[in-house]
Amino acid sequence: MKTIENIEQELVEEFSEFEDLFDKFGYLIDLGKNLKPLDVSLKTDNCMIKGCQAHVWLYSELKDGKIIFYADANADYAKGLVAMLIHVLSGHTPDEIIKAPLNFIERIGFKSMLSMKRAGGLESMIKQMKLDAVVYKAKD
Repeated sequence: MKTIENIEQELVEEFSEFEDLFDKFGYLIDLGKNLKPLDVSLKTDNCMIKGCQAHVWLYSELKDGKIIFYADANADYAKGLVAMLIHVLSGHTPDEIIKAPLNFIERIGFKSMLSMKRAGGLESMIKQMKLDAVVYKAKD
């Protein structure tokens, strides 16, 4: 099993192949297109990420001590961002997720490329995923 840090490094390397900002966003959108659709029954207010400009729904479950995340969004860029986070965090333990610095976002350059609202939405996604991890750890 790859560590979160290994997956982050792979993403940084994948995005580094694109010099142009638009190409990076295109790749991000492609990541979102590969995200498995979230069941309609999970697109509830409880699963909606607060603080996002777009509608983003995030659902998680604990399987064999590891958190599996599922998500969907009504905007391509938001769907790409949440898909990227799922790629990095899903399948890891609550402790691993809680401790993950997630500095790959800055290393790719997304922090400086996103508008304040979109950056705030990304932060909200990360906070919710880490909060889910804290909740699962507390239940354990």
